[in-house]
Amino acid sequence: MNREKLGKATWAAVVLVILYVSWKTVEPLVTAIFFGVVLAYLVYPIHRLLKGRIGDYYSAIALTVLMLFIGGLLFALMALVSVNLLQTFYHSLSDVMNWLTALNLPPSIGKFVFDTRTQLLPRVSDYVSSFTFSIPGYLLQLTVLVFTFYYSLVYSDRVLPFIMNLAPPEREGLLEEAVGRLDRTMSALVRAWLLLNLAKSVLMTLGYLLFGVSDVYTAVVAGFLTFVFSFVPLLEGWMLWVAAAVYFVIHGSIIRAVGISIYGFALVSPLPDYTIRPMLVARDADLDETLVFVGMLGGAWAFGLKGILLGPIILSMALVLIKEWKERHALQTEEQSTSLTPAD
Repeated sequence: MNREKLGKATWAAVVLVILYVSWKTVEPLVTAIFFGVVLAYLVYPIHRLLKGRIGDYYSAIALTVLMLFIGGLLFALMALVSVNLLQTFYHSLSDVMNWLTALNLPPSIGKFVFDTRTQLLPRVSDYVSSFTFSIPGYLLQLTVLVFTFYYSLVYSDRVLPFIMNLAPPEREGLLEEAVGRLDRTMSALVRAWLLLNLAKSVLMTLGYLLFGVSDVYTAVVAGFLTFVFSFVPLLEGWMLWVAAAVYFVIHGSIIRAVGISIYGFALVSPLPDYTIRPMLVARDADLDETLVFVGMLGGAWAFGLKGILLGPIILSMALVLIKEWKERHALQTEEQSTSLTPAD
């Protein structure tokens, strides 16, 4: 008996070690895998149309090549533009801090500006350097994302039956409801994400034109970069209106700097991300707006960029489980009350 318990304990320890090592192996690539699956989910309607004509594998290959081409162009553009933008932002910030330091400010305010300049500029410089040297890591993430995207499309028709086979027969209804809730929530999140980012890019273009930041061509480029950067952690769309505000401050246009700052904060980023987006998701996924807001905010805090999608999904799954528990509890209560009621 002791030997049997020892064998089970040993086997459990081996399984836990293998699971832990497996997780540590996959952990650095979780974000790329997650967004590979999300992109596959996004283009699955196109894949479903194509596979009827050219087959699963050729459809997956065609969509992967197309995604790789578009993703490669976007990555090259982001790698070049974002590094230049960050460097420009650093130099502009340095100019602003030097200008503030040179002003005849009260001693307390002057000391605060000097201390801020001393601490802030080295940190921004370190971030710019680390971002530049992390480009090979982004290439690795992109490779993992491409393979995840391809295999997610190839085996897309086998995923749902595999999940359904994991549940015992008496839990199939619960699992079907959970999968349906997952599908609705994911669809609402992706749709809201794309539509809101597109609207933000148009608003940024209009903002550059309305406040006279640049000509039409540069304003269109700024709108496109807003759309692209809205998918990248930390960069986001706020960098474009901050850069415009810094540009106005350096050239002495304080009113226009304040104006585009208010415009960008309220209509581009970050305010719409935590007001309009939860409303769009809640409407399409039939969820409470507060639940979506908490899920996005808490998910981003806990899981990073992918948490914006994961948070509402996790909470919606929790709602399904709570609903199932309440129904089972009500059924048990009814059965108990029926058994206690004396027969006529």
